[in-house]
Amino acid sequence: MASPAESRAESLLQHRSFVAFWLARTCSSFGFQMLSIIVGWQIYAITGKAFYLGLIGLVQFLPSVTLALWAGHIADQRDRRRIVFFSQLVEWLAIVALTLLTLLHHSDVWTILALVFVLSVAKVMEAPAMQSMLPALVPPRLLARATAASAVGGQAAMIMGPALGGLLYVAGAQVVYMVTCLLYLLSMVMVSRLRYEQTPPPRTPATLSTLFAGVRFIRERPDVLGVISLDLFAVLLGGATALLPIYAHDILHTGPLGLGLLRAAPAVGALLVGFWLSHRALERHVGMIMFICVAGFGAATLIFALSTWFWLSMLALFATGGFDMVSMVIRGALVQLDTPDEMRGRVNAVNAIFINTSNQLGEFESGMLAAWLGVVPAAAIGGIGTLVVVGLWMRWFPGLRRRQRLENEVA
Repeated sequence: MASPAESRAESLLQHRSFVAFWLARTCSSFGFQMLSIIVGWQIYAITGKAFYLGLIGLVQFLPSVTLALWAGHIADQRDRRRIVFFSQLVEWLAIVALTLLTLLHHSDVWTILALVFVLSVAKVMEAPAMQSMLPALVPPRLLARATAASAVGGQAAMIMGPALGGLLYVAGAQVVYMVTCLLYLLSMVMVSRLRYEQTPPPRTPATLSTLFAGVRFIRERPDVLGVISLDLFAVLLGGATALLPIYAHDILHTGPLGLGLLRAAPAVGALLVGFWLSHRALERHVGMIMFICVAGFGAATLIFALSTWFWLSMLALFATGGFDMVSMVIRGALVQLDTPDEMRGRVNAVNAIFINTSNQLGEFESGMLAAWLGVVPAAAIGGIGTLVVVGLWMRWFPGLRRRQRLENEVA
């Protein structure tokens, strides 16, 4: 086993399969972020109605809820690299179709929505397989750093992808689609080049028992249940970002530029902290560090809720992104390391359902509370609720609170 000093000195760049994985995930993330904003622009340009923009969210949401458990089962039964490759191939073909329709001026809203649905189904099939590959690409001692580096690529795509897509849209939607096609093609090349070994499990049919095996596994592992449920409730309660337009206009008295800066602040905080974590090994007190960071996320949300100064609100949002990145890296690495390889697809699928649901319900909860109590009380309740959840989880999951290392200590 490598010493802590050796773990810090070892570079992720020495692991070529991880580099290929990182490039593949970053390219596809950039492509997807560009695609997400351009599809909305194109549909609104065709229809001029907000209703159809809502349908984009619906055709993306339905596969993520209905197919996630089956996708996790498939990821545990088949070669994960092939699943990722063929899923991205389907996504690429859908984007090629969008490009051709745009070039030939045959775009209509229902065809675009149908292709977005196909792309969303492929994305759901890809996600658990992609996430489950990471632990096999680096030694366990480097998994937290690899998780942080992977998250940095995702955050960079979230920050720069929409801006790049909007800039290229000036030359036409077909240009954005062609660049997206190129990014997905690069991603597929990288996936085909990485070396990934997976012990083939015995094939079992998809039954209710096998589909819900991930749920049973999480319920029977206190540490895994603790980190996933903590993330669920913290995100559910800390959805103050949904209220940013109201804060920008009515409380901070700033315009569209200010709103853009407020929206970017959490991502910038997460990006910088993620970059730092990708070069640092988390070696001790990981349980307490996670709880402290989730509490910090709640406290920063509370500060943002009560702030009437733009610069303080920016700092608070920056802090929420940074704290969330630390806790996310610990949660992600701990779940991966505590889960045997033959279960990772199903556990990651359940985790993805929780994350997607909590994000969407968190925005709904914030909006409903704001309509009922007012925007400041709604955001403040979210921050206070997060702090209460941290206190309860520290009491209910003492093993997680005392956890020293990311590696499975019971094993």
